[in-house]
Amino acid sequence: MGLFSTPDPNLSLQLARIERKLDAIMQRLQIEVPDDGLDDLRELVKLNRKIEAIKVYRERTGATLADAKAMIDSL
Repeated sequence: MGLFSTPDPNLSLQLARIERKLDAIMQRLQIEVPDDGLDDLRELVKLNRKIEAIKVYRERTGATLADAKAMIDSL
């Protein structure tokens, strides 16, 4: 799933085209997507340690509990 999810198939196709174009531009300009720094949190989620991942995310970002939970759930 991409950044956005939508039940509208036309919108999904349009978004997929935009993402392909952006990927092509980035490749042409030799732009690399920076690491988001969440690999350790993804590992905690894989290990079923979501509460710990939420805690670490909150400490790093100052996010609310609800926002941190939403972020970790998205991983």
